[in-house]
Amino acid sequence: MPNPLVECIPNFSEARRPEVVEAILASITGVAEISLLNSSSDTDHNRSVVTYAGPPAAVEEAAFRAIQTAARLINLDQHSGSHPRLGATDVVPFVPISGISMEECVQMARHLAERVGRELDIPVYLYEQAATRPERTNLENIRRGQYEGLKAEIATNPERQPDFGPTQLGPAGATVIGARHPLVAYNVYLDTEDVRIAR
Repeated sequence: MPNPLVECIPNFSEARRPEVVEAILASITGVAEISLLNSSSDTDHNRSVVTYAGPPAAVEEAAFRAIQTAARLINLDQHSGSHPRLGATDVVPFVPISGISMEECVQMARHLAERVGRELDIPVYLYEQAATRPERTNLENIRRGQYEGLKAEIATNPERQPDFGPTQLGPAGATVIGARHPLVAYNVYLDTEDVRIAR
């Protein structure tokens, strides 16, 4: 049996302050056995996406440290950007690459979610294969209203209750954690105001 390998692609609500992105990257690469595969930042979206891989325990620990660092350095009350977002660490998907099952990645997601809620006091929602409610499988449903909308509803609307953590938002917002299959995502920029073309 090969050594298990998991990929993680966390998205952070920061791209305009390189020192913050570097601190997040350092928290990930500071974990032994982690291989940083890619990092990209989009200043219009004000969002950075990191891709790294390694053995399950290391990947999960690196995710926790990155969430912790982002929570310390990113304040959603002062954040603006064109990409929808809920939190300083917006979304953390685990992807099984080899020697590990999707169910094991789901367990990683749930374990990390519980730890983030308990130790960092950040509300956490589970999505994709790790979702505990069918309507939360789709990330768009969880992100509805973004940070500002969730801040207004999290304490009073039962549908917005997190899976783990408090029912109130601090400046780090909420985090969405899950497990999914590999995904190819890309942006297409259109030189038109006609949104029908995009659809």
